[in-house]
Amino acid sequence: MTLRTRVFLRLSIGLSLVVALLFVPAGTWRFWQGWVLLAIAFPTALAAFVYYYKHDRQFLERRMQTKENRSEQKLTVRLVKLVAFLSILLPGFDHRFGWTRRLFGPVPLWLEVLALAVVLTSYLLVIWVFTVNRFASRTIQVEPNQSVISTGPYHVVRHPMYLATLLMWIAIPISLGSFVALPAFLLLIPTYVMRILDEEKCLRRELPGYPEYCLHTPFRLLPHLW
Repeated sequence: MTLRTRVFLRLSIGLSLVVALLFVPAGTWRFWQGWVLLAIAFPTALAAFVYYYKHDRQFLERRMQTKENRSEQKLTVRLVKLVAFLSILLPGFDHRFGWTRRLFGPVPLWLEVLALAVVLTSYLLVIWVFTVNRFASRTIQVEPNQSVISTGPYHVVRHPMYLATLLMWIAIPISLGSFVALPAFLLLIPTYVMRILDEEKCLRRELPGYPEYCLHTPFRLLPHLW
């Protein structure tokens, strides 16, 4: 199967799955927050795929690989997928049954818009990471000729892509008008911590210069915190 076909299938299946997870629980197509979220997320992802298909297919091939070799990471990936899958269902059910409206009142429009802006910013930060680090793969591995990246967002924290995706996950329930779903999304934080700690064991052992980089960039995920 060609790279172009795999990219098309990945985007098509991903879009169809997200649409189903948002709108089937909502029980209606009249869920404007879901449409706006899709209007932000899908074109941004599509533009990134098209750009790298034209300009850096080797990087895109690396991003298309999803099979983990490390047993610890296999468990973490399963946990992330499970929590994310269950969490993304909740805003739709909340929209249908009005849990947030009954318990807290509706999410203010300004807060929903701010959360949508955070989602967009998170996507742009991920693209920045891709621009700086051509070895930013979906799996934990050290490749030949890979070197330590310490510029751009990597100058601030050691795992800027995880920071970006966590910000996105935390902002998603708010952007969808749901306070009730937020605790479920917060469960992703410990799974990311598990992944980062195991990843750093691999990088310290296999990537030359990484222990020294850790000394110069002491924070893994959040500046001045961790």
